[in-house]
Amino acid sequence: MSLTFDEICIDAHDPEALGQWWARVLDWPTHTDADGDVVLTPPPGQGPKWLFLAVEDDKVVKNRIHLDFRPDDQAAEVARVLALGATHVDIGQGEQSWVVLADPEGNEFCIL
Repeated sequence: MSLTFDEICIDAHDPEALGQWWARVLDWPTHTDADGDVVLTPPPGQGPKWLFLAVEDDKVVKNRIHLDFRPDDQAAEVARVLALGATHVDIGQGEQSWVVLADPEGNEFCIL
């Protein structure tokens, strides 16, 4: 038996808006599948698909899992993603070399 990592599922109040936001951040194509979920498809070799699912419940605590991104230029990428609507968040990380941000629905991610 073997497993293939196929997709990351992300709960969202507005899957269309959040999927489009991440599509701009990552420069990946997006489409809506037959179930009405928003799918981001990475370029070959850049990871699994991202699937945005509609949920009604609110995010109330820090994520138990988050995404880390390694840019060529950290300051430039932080500025770009902030301009797209990300926000700085403090999850108790203290002074670190990475920058913790949140997407428009509050999901934390790091730019290393």
